[in-house]
Amino acid sequence: MKQMEVTIMGQSYLLGCPEGGEAALSKAVAQVDREMCGIRDAGRIKARERIAVLAALNLAYQLAEQPATRASTPGTQDGTVSDLEGLIKRLDEALAQDGQLL
Repeated sequence: MKQMEVTIMGQSYLLGCPEGGEAALSKAVAQVDREMCGIRDAGRIKARERIAVLAALNLAYQLAEQPATRASTPGTQDGTVSDLEGLIKRLDEALAQDGQLL
């Protein structure tokens, strides 16, 4: 597994990335960064952990609202559950120094 250094909301993180997944991870990081910076810039919330949780919920909601365009994952409904679990796991790993999200 390859490692990539990324920046989210001005903080650097070293993330694991499968070979060939660099573009997808970069796109995901950019989306998370936009979401978190938008929440921070709205000025209502200052704590990074709370911003991360709200961003994760916003992104999960957007993902759940998308029409099923991917093949179903066994045991899930159109892959959404495994996608959300993966997103939460990655956020937990990235924010490990700040505490677990869930």
